[in-house]
Amino acid sequence: MATGPRYKVAFRRRREYRTDYYARKKLLRSGESRAVVRRSNRNVTVQFVDFDMGGDIVRITAATGDLRKMGWEYSCSSIPAAYLVGFLAGKRALKDGIEYAVLDIGMQNPKRGGVLFAAVKGMADAGLEIPHSEDVLPAEERVKGKHISDKIEAAVSSMKQKMEAE
Repeated sequence: MATGPRYKVAFRRRREYRTDYYARKKLLRSGESRAVVRRSNRNVTVQFVDFDMGGDIVRITAATGDLRKMGWEYSCSSIPAAYLVGFLAGKRALKDGIEYAVLDIGMQNPKRGGVLFAAVKGMADAGLEIPHSEDVLPAEERVKGKHISDKIEAAVSSMKQKMEAE
């Protein structure tokens, strides 16, 4: 490791590969709300965040735990679950007055048609305006869960109806 008076150590979160400060700066300069999508091995979370000099302000949150409370009994890390979380977050955001948001996926590795973009499709279907390309979104069959089983397809449509009724 380099030493000396001119050597500068990178920020801790950059060294840990947790924050890309260049991309974060560009997102914050837009002045728009950010739709922050995060996934783990078991859950998907969507938050709408506004910037403040004292720290980010989380305005809306939707996670797969909310789906469980509504009766979802399938995997919470699948493409249909991510779509439903995005749809729920989009409905909550519209109710709170957020109509436009910029996607923030952080340091995650985006895959075309994957879980992250399923959440984006859910937010867009809820009526939220999020800049995205149509060719990164998953196919309709995958969003409905046809690739997993026929039971999930029926569960997705019933959950979507519950969310629209709220």
